[in-house]
Amino acid sequence: MKPSIRRKFVSIFIGLMAGMVLICIFINHVFLERYYIQRKTEIIRHAYEMIREAANDGDYDSEDFAGELDSIANKYNISIYIIDSYSKEQYATSAGWDWAKKRLFKYIFGVIPVEEVHVLEEGEDYRILRSGPKGQEYLEMYGRLSSGISFLMTTPIESIRESSDLANRFFAYVGLFGTIVGAAIIWLAFRKLTQPILELNRISERMVHLDFEAKYQGTGGNEIDLLGENINKLSSTLEAAISDLKTANNELQNDIRKKEEIDEMRKEFLANVSHELKTPIALIQGYAEGLKESVNEDPESRNFYCEVIMDEASKMNHMVKELMTLNQLESGSDAVSMERFDLTALLRNCIQSAGILAESRQITVRMEDGGPVYVWADEFKVEEVFRNYFSNAVNHCEGEKLIEVRMTTEADGARVRVSVFNTGKPIPEAAVGHIWEKFYKVDKARTREYGGSGVGLSIVKAAMEAMNQAYGVENFDNGVLFWFELEKCV
Repeated sequence: MKPSIRRKFVSIFIGLMAGMVLICIFINHVFLERYYIQRKTEIIRHAYEMIREAANDGDYDSEDFAGELDSIANKYNISIYIIDSYSKEQYATSAGWDWAKKRLFKYIFGVIPVEEVHVLEEGEDYRILRSGPKGQEYLEMYGRLSSGISFLMTTPIESIRESSDLANRFFAYVGLFGTIVGAAIIWLAFRKLTQPILELNRISERMVHLDFEAKYQGTGGNEIDLLGENINKLSSTLEAAISDLKTANNELQNDIRKKEEIDEMRKEFLANVSHELKTPIALIQGYAEGLKESVNEDPESRNFYCEVIMDEASKMNHMVKELMTLNQLESGSDAVSMERFDLTALLRNCIQSAGILAESRQITVRMEDGGPVYVWADEFKVEEVFRNYFSNAVNHCEGEKLIEVRMTTEADGARVRVSVFNTGKPIPEAAVGHIWEKFYKVDKARTREYGGSGVGLSIVKAAMEAMNQAYGVENFDNGVLFWFELEKCV
């Protein structure tokens, strides 16, 4: 995602700074001269009041009065010239200021052309004027007091224009520098601010693909961190909700199918159980009667009879447990719980637990190293399916005595296939379509040798159909491969 928010804020800041600088320049250009003239007028008026009070008191020629005028003249760049009724110079900011004296007389006698002056203010004994051609204008006050004192105060206006231009250039330079520095600071600051927002965006994208592993790790405690905490809670809630939804969806599909199949399943189950239990019960009954009638009284024969009875009873017990598991799957009493788990870890644990049996038969087990692969399924049923596949592979492994377990992702990336291959004799083609049926045995003699009941692959079928997933078997020249598929977490 492009950091457009950062660019927008920087653009807004640059616009605001440029606007403020332009406004300041405009205000300086339009209003600074007026403010300057108004301020100078107030200062000149204040000096006029001082001159009038000194004239009334008769101490305009004192050192204190001259010092105060010097202070005003030097501080505010004002030239002051005062003469008495006899045209004698009483005060001047520059000694022998003939130009001021001549100009004062011109004002007194009214010989200055009207077009050169513009009256700004007129009092009882003074006038405030704006005089001179453009580029050489002055703000002036002249007057003649009742005591006969005449005065002239003047200050140039052109200096304010120079100050205004200088201030505008200064504002432009400072504004440009401040804008660049401020934009850089805001860019860096918003980079830090937008990083957690981009992280939240990446987390939300993974949530769209039903990947709820990513969590926000902010620790600042600000508003974005609070949003991240709520997204973490939302992620956990969605994961639980999807898990419940998938579980409910599987239950609904299974309920529809189970209602149609349950009666047939019960009839078939009773018939098959009766058939499978007939042989072991007959053996147990026969050997038990032999023991009772003391057919063979030697200890070796009695031990043999007891071992046959115990072996047949153990096989019956194993078959009953498998039948109970199968019955729970087919009847729906064992509900499917869809959850997200690591398939790789499950397969490795199963292989490790069955490793002793494989080693005792000198069987080599291979499984490629790989990272975690997360799937949606019932973890316990998947384990039951894989254990049946693996135990069948161990019991039928011949030739090279190799078992190979693989996980491959389908082309669409939505499913993962688990396959268990063992070297040995292929399954006869006529029997391939029947191996998923309850109590079906391809090689009855060998099945009975390792205690098989013919129910294991029926459990696989029931478990995979309960999860609505595909399964199957493939024959090869040197062995058999059983497989099943699960929905992969994208």
